[in-house]
Order: sequence, then C-alpha cells, then structure tokens
Amino acid sequence: MSHTFKSLLMSLIVVSLIAGCSSSTQKAEEDAALAAAAAAEQAAIDAQAEADRLAALEAERLAAEQAKYANVDRVFYFDFDQSILNSATRAALMIHAEMLKKSGNSVRLEGHADERGSREYNMALGERRANAVRDFLALQGVPSNKIETVSYGEEKPAEIGSYASAWNKNRRVELK
Repeated sequence: MSHTFKSLLMSLIVVSLIAGCSSSTQKAEEDAALAAAAAAEQAAIDAQAEADRLAALEAERLAAEQAKYANVDRVFYFDFDQSILNSATRAALMIHAEMLKKSGNSVRLEGHADERGSREYNMALGERRANAVRDFLALQGVPSNKIETVSYGEEKPAEIGSYASAWNKNRRVELK
C-alpha cells in the first residue's frame, strides 16, 4: 500500500469516527431532551394529582362544616308580645354567626307575629323580633351590611288557626 492510500484510509477512518461520535452525541442529546420532557410531564401529572388531592380534602372539610350547621335551628320562637331572645336562640345564633363570618354570605331575617293584635302592631312586632336577631348577630361580629331584616307581621303564618299551638308557631323569626 502506498503512503497516500494509507493516509487516505486513515483520514476516512478518522472522519467516520468523528461522524459516529457526533451522531452518538446528537443521540445522547436527544435522549436527554426526551428524558427531561418525560420528567417535566411526570412533574405536571404529580402536581395535578396533588392539587386534586388538596381540592378533595377541602371539599370534605367544607362538607363536614356544612353538616355541622345543617342541624342548627333556623327558626326562632318568641313569647307572646315579646322580642327577647331566649338562651336556646342565642346559642343557635352564635353558631350561625360563626358560619356567616367564615363564609361571608348574607342572611335575611324574616320577623313574624301571630294573628292577635292589629296589622300595624304585628308588623312592628315582627320588625322588633327580626331586629333583635340582627343586633345579636352584629354583636357576634357579623357585618351589618350582610344582614337584611323584613317583617311580615301576621301575613305569613306558619300554621293557620286561632289556637295556642298555631300562635306559638307564628311568633317567630326565620333565618334565610
């Protein structure tokens, strides 16, 4: 073999090796890029799974809290010609106040009276009852702009009748 042929052969081998190395380097870079993309995709999947888990926990917490409030009275009864809150009403209203402060929801207090007395007197009595509940909630920290009061007087009885049990059910404030 001539020296020129050997040189040419060696040059071809070196070029082939360099080309092979560059394609190996390129293949390694492609593999690294694919691995990085797969890792980023897995991180996104893991992040979404964690967000879903946290959302489910928050939903469970809210459901448990709402269940706690579900059994609390929303209708409060009054003695004849009175607008004074009894101890059971105050206890229930404290729970409602806690819920209202946490949720930021608004509430409407509907005052009612039984059929005894004039229409005007019963409207005023229903208003005094609703205002008594409103004032108690405000003292517990519920913002007054979140509380609406309305009086229906004797216009919307819970039970129609001119007897003691009907009158007892009609002297009320409903929290809505």
